[in-house]
Amino acid sequence: MQQGLTLVLCVDRDDDIGFKAKIESPVTGRAACLRAANTLALADPEDSDVNAIFQAIQVFDELAAKGEQVEIALVSGNHMHMLEGDRKIAASIDRLVRETGASNCIVVTDGAEDEFVLPLVQSRVPVSGIRRVIVSQLPNLEGTYYLFKKFFNDPKVARLVLVPLGLLMLLYPIAYFLGRTGLALVIVVGAIGIYLLYRGLGIDELFQGFGDALRTSLSRARFSFITYIAGILLVIIGVVMGLMNILIYYAEVGILIYLLIFVYGGVLWLALAGIVASAGIVIDNFFHDRTSLGKVIVFPFFIGAVGLIAYGASIYAIAVSNVPDFPYSTANAIQYIF
Repeated sequence: MQQGLTLVLCVDRDDDIGFKAKIESPVTGRAACLRAANTLALADPEDSDVNAIFQAIQVFDELAAKGEQVEIALVSGNHMHMLEGDRKIAASIDRLVRETGASNCIVVTDGAEDEFVLPLVQSRVPVSGIRRVIVSQLPNLEGTYYLFKKFFNDPKVARLVLVPLGLLMLLYPIAYFLGRTGLALVIVVGAIGIYLLYRGLGIDELFQGFGDALRTSLSRARFSFITYIAGILLVIIGVVMGLMNILIYYAEVGILIYLLIFVYGGVLWLALAGIVASAGIVIDNFFHDRTSLGKVIVFPFFIGAVGLIAYGASIYAIAVSNVPDFPYSTANAIQYIF
């Protein structure tokens, strides 16, 4: 028999229990979890999380019948933002362990996605068992149709899959009307590559984090809100200046040189945007959280150094490429490297 209290933990990472059934997590206790399962079943009878909750209740009943100390709880994340959801799950587990005094837990999930949070659970309480619920179904054409229908009706899926796919499909007719059908395939493949890098490198999470920081600074009347807005305006100016320089020094020199020309025209503005935004963070930490000041005070200097290095390197690379009408010769460009 397991010593100490065992927590039967049902994990709903994409927060169907909150998004569909409007139930706040964590949910603790057999009766509360049973109500949550019934509410979710009425809201969406096809949701596999219903089966996972009932499975957790069954495990709870089995352990309780053996005379073990056991508690059951349901935690959920965020339906639209996985990073925020994982943080919410971590905070919920901390709260449950603190309130119940659990010495171990049994994790119940409905699929591989929920099991991504296992490290969060294991770092807070020993995991003594994992139960994955597989719903048995007879696959057929009609079932596949409804599966796809449900899949594409999910707002999270629509935003991540349908919107980019629709934009990619629009690129070809746009290229056709512009008389550049030869570039259409290149444009589409390039757009797919950019999107995959955007998702794979976590750039979307950076933008999400910036948006959260912007909202936080506004709600708390922080000085960084002003510098964030100024930084956004400077980024726009930097992008415009980079594109203008491509038009000014346009020549058949290849995509790499176009990229360097864009860097030459816009990197100082972009670096200035980063310096201004990070300066706001430094000021906020100076007045409100001096313990973190040492970690953020290097940001403006680091961004400025990277910007100057990129600016000098772009000048030298463009100069040695003999781009027509470029104001720097190879000899003059060397001083920007050293």
